[in-house]
Amino acid sequence: MRFLPLTLAAAGMTLGACAPKPKPAPAPTPTPNQTGPRGGAAPGGTSGNGAAQPPAGGGGGAGGAQAGQDPQPRPYASIVTGRAVTKNGVFKVHQVGSRLFFEIPRAELGKDFVIVSTLAGTPNEIGLRGTQGGNNVVRFERRDHRILLREARYRDIISDTAASQRLAAELIGVTRILAALNVEAYGPDSAAVVEVTRLFTGGVPEYTALGARAQVDAARSYVEKFSAYARNVNVTAVQTFTPQGGAPGGGPGGGNAAAAGPTTEKYTFSVAKLPENPMMPRLLDERVGYFGVTQRDFSGATQRVETKRYIGRWRLECSDQKVGNLCVPKKPITYYLDPATPAWLKPWIRKGIEEWQPAFEAAGFHKGIVAAEAPANDPDFSGEDATVSMVRWLPSATENAVGPSLRDPRTGEILDADVQTYLNVMNLTRSWYFTQVGHLDPRAQKLPFPDTLTGRLLQYVTAHEVGHTLGFPHNFKASSMYPVDSVRSRTFVKKMGHTPTLMDYSRFNYVAQPEDNIDLEDLIPKVGPYDHYAVMWGYTPIANARTPEAELPTLDKWARMQDSIPWYRFSGDNGAAGPDPGEQSEAVGDADAVKATTLGVKNLKRTMAMLEKATAWKEGSTFDDLEELYGRTVGQWATEMGHVARIVGGQYKQEKRVGQSGPVFTPVEPARQKAAVQYLLDNAYTTPTWLLDRSILSKLEPSGSLNRVGNAQVRSLGSLLSNDRLQRMLEFEALAVNKRDVYPVASFLADVRAGLWKELSSGAPIDAFRRRLQRVYLETMNTKINPPAPAPGGQGGGGGFGQQAPVGTADFRPILKAEMRALDASLAAAIGRTSDTMTRAHLQDARDQIKKMLSTEK
Repeated sequence: MRFLPLTLAAAGMTLGACAPKPKPAPAPTPTPNQTGPRGGAAPGGTSGNGAAQPPAGGGGGAGGAQAGQDPQPRPYASIVTGRAVTKNGVFKVHQVGSRLFFEIPRAELGKDFVIVSTLAGTPNEIGLRGTQGGNNVVRFERRDHRILLREARYRDIISDTAASQRLAAELIGVTRILAALNVEAYGPDSAAVVEVTRLFTGGVPEYTALGARAQVDAARSYVEKFSAYARNVNVTAVQTFTPQGGAPGGGPGGGNAAAAGPTTEKYTFSVAKLPENPMMPRLLDERVGYFGVTQRDFSGATQRVETKRYIGRWRLECSDQKVGNLCVPKKPITYYLDPATPAWLKPWIRKGIEEWQPAFEAAGFHKGIVAAEAPANDPDFSGEDATVSMVRWLPSATENAVGPSLRDPRTGEILDADVQTYLNVMNLTRSWYFTQVGHLDPRAQKLPFPDTLTGRLLQYVTAHEVGHTLGFPHNFKASSMYPVDSVRSRTFVKKMGHTPTLMDYSRFNYVAQPEDNIDLEDLIPKVGPYDHYAVMWGYTPIANARTPEAELPTLDKWARMQDSIPWYRFSGDNGAAGPDPGEQSEAVGDADAVKATTLGVKNLKRTMAMLEKATAWKEGSTFDDLEELYGRTVGQWATEMGHVARIVGGQYKQEKRVGQSGPVFTPVEPARQKAAVQYLLDNAYTTPTWLLDRSILSKLEPSGSLNRVGNAQVRSLGSLLSNDRLQRMLEFEALAVNKRDVYPVASFLADVRAGLWKELSSGAPIDAFRRRLQRVYLETMNTKINPPAPAPGGQGGGGGFGQQAPVGTADFRPILKAEMRALDASLAAAIGRTSDTMTRAHLQDARDQIKKMLSTEK
C-alpha cells in the first residue's frame, strides 16, 4: 500500500477471483521412461541451449514434437543427464546447461499453485510500482504427453450440487491455458519431466514483466539460479526487453524498459503451492476495515447472484503452550529484515514490526507477530520467495513505502507480504515532521535530523505498512473520532494517541500547541485503540464455530461496539473523496476542521519563522532545502484549508447494518457549513501575506510566488464550487422537511460571491493574488454555465458503460446566471469608486467576461 498522501493505494494485492475447480480431463497412464523417436523442435524452438524459444502455448524445446504431431517422450536418463544440477522440493528441478526442467509428480497434478514475480534487479531505480508483480493461481494438468499450465479461477462458485447446477458450473468453469509443455520424459512414479525455460525467459507473456507491452529477446535472457523447497520452487531469471508500440516502461519493479530502447532486468518467480488444507475464512464486514477476496455465488438460492467477501488475514493458530492467558501461536507472523538495510536502521524497523504485538494480545496471542534477521549463511534464502515475508530496503528517490500482500483466493489467507521501503521516504517523513511539529521538537529545528529522530520516523512508516500486510486498509474515519481539545491533552494522547489508528493518514499532531507540553514521542502516531479492536475482531478464534456463517452472531456483536465507542468506527480509502468531512486524508482533529486548521495555521506561522535558520545547516550549501521545505509548508497550508472545504455540502456517515438504529448518512448542520465558508473566505481566499516572506522568496526565484500560493487557492476554490457538491446541496434542499435544516445553494453561492469580491463595497484596491482568484472564479462560472461539449462516445468524457457520468450543471445553472447578473451590477457600481488603475481595468474586464458568458449561454 502506498504511503504517500495519495489515494493508497496500493496497499494490497489479491490473487484473483474465485470458482469451482474444473475437473481435469483424464490422462493416460504413461510408461515410465517411455522411448520413441525423437521429435524435432516446435516452430521457432531449438533443441539446444534455448537461445530461441518456442512460441507461447506451443511445444517445448528438446523432445518437443513438430507441428501437428504428438510429443514423443524420451528415456529419463537422456533428458536428466549426468550434467544435471538437481534440487528436490515440492517437485524436482533440474538444470541441464541453460535448460530448466520441472519433474512434476502425479500427486501434484491438479493442485493449486501461485506464481509470483518479483523484481530482483534493475539498471534503473525502483519506482512507484513496487517490486512485487502480477501473480497467477495455476494448476499443472496432463493431457496425453503434454502438461498444461492452466489458470485456476475462484471468482465464481456454484454451491448448489444439483445436476442442473453442475451443468451451469461447466459453462463458467473453463479457464485459460497459459502454456502447453511437452513431456520430455517420465521419471519414477510417472512424474512428468517438462522443460520450463521459456516460462521464465519470455516465451509466455503472463510471466514476462511487461506482458504484451514488450518483447523478450530469449537470446539475451537466461535462468540465473533456482531453488526448491517443500512448498515452493524459486527461479531467478534475467530478461531483456524490447518495448512494443512506445509503451511506457517499467515492469513490476518500475524499471524503464520502454524509456529508451531495450533494457535488462532480473526477476524471481516463486511457484508456491497453496495450502492443502484451506483455512476457514471469516466473512468481511464493511463496518471493520479489512482487505479481502470476493466470490460470486451463482446458485440462485436467494433469487440473485450473491457476493461473498472474506477478510484477508494470516493463519494464526494456537499451540498447546500458553503465556499467562495468551496462547503461543504454532507459527507466528514473521517478517525478516532485509540484509540490504543499513545497520543503524534495523532496530527501528524491528520496532515497527513488533509494535503490533500488543494488538495481537487483544486477539489472545502471545507474540503473534515477530521480526527476524535473514539467515546469514543460507544461499537459497531469498526475500523474493513467495513464502518469505520481508521488510525490504530499496534504493530509490521515490518518496514512498508500500505494503502489498498475497492472499489465497479461496479463503483470504495471507500467504506472503513484503513491505517495500524506498530510501527517499526518509525525506518525505522529514518534510512532514518539520512542517507539522518541527516547532515543538528542538531536534527538528536544524537539518539534518539526528539518526534517533530519523529512525523513529522510519519506525512509524514500517508499522503503517506492516499494518497493510496484516490485512488493514486505511481508516480515514479515525482522525475525526477525537474532539480537538482531547488531541491537545497531554494525558489523553499519551494513552490514546492523536488518532485511534496507525492506518489513518493522520501524520503528526499539528494541532498541538507549545503550551500543551505534549511529549515528543506522542506527536507521532502509534498502533492505537482501533488497531487493537480490528485485530481482535479479525483474528480472535471463535470457539465452536465451524463455518463462516456460524461466526456471524459474534462478529456482529463486536461490530456493534462502534455504536457506543466511536473510535472503533471505520471508513476506507474511498471515504477520502466522499462527502463525509470526518473521513479525510492527512488530517488531525477533523472532528472540527475549522478549529483544527486554526491551530494548525498558528503552527505553520511558527514554522515559517524558523525555515531559514533550520535549513542553513552548512556553510556554502545551496538553498535546495529551503526551497523544498518552503514549498511543503505552502502545501501543508493548502491541505489544511482543504479539510475545511469538505464541510460544505457534507454528510456524516456511519457504516451500519439492518438492526442498528439511525441513518447511515446525515447532512452537516447548515450553521457549520456557513461557518466553514466564512473561514475559507477569511483565511484561504484572503491573501496569506505571512506565507510571502520576502527574505525567503528572494533566495529562491526571481518570480513565481503568485503561482505558488495562487495555485493552492485555485485548487481550493475549484473544490468548493465542484458540481457534485452543488448537486448534493440541491438534493438536501429537495428532501428537507424543514428548510432551516439546510444551507441553500443560493445562500452558499451568494456568500462566496460576496466574500471573493468584498473589495467592491469598500472601493479598496485589489491585489494581484485576489485578481487572479477572481478571474478563476469567473472562469469556473463560465464552465458551469457553458459546459464543454461531451467527448465523442461519452458524456463529457465519462458516463460510459461501467463509468459514472459526470454531474451536469442544468439543475443549478439558473442560480449561477442570477449570481453573474448580481455580480455585474456590483461591478458597474464599483468601477466609479476605485482610483486604482489596475483594479479599474480588472473590474471592467470582469464585466466583459460576464457579458460574454451570458450571451453565449445556450
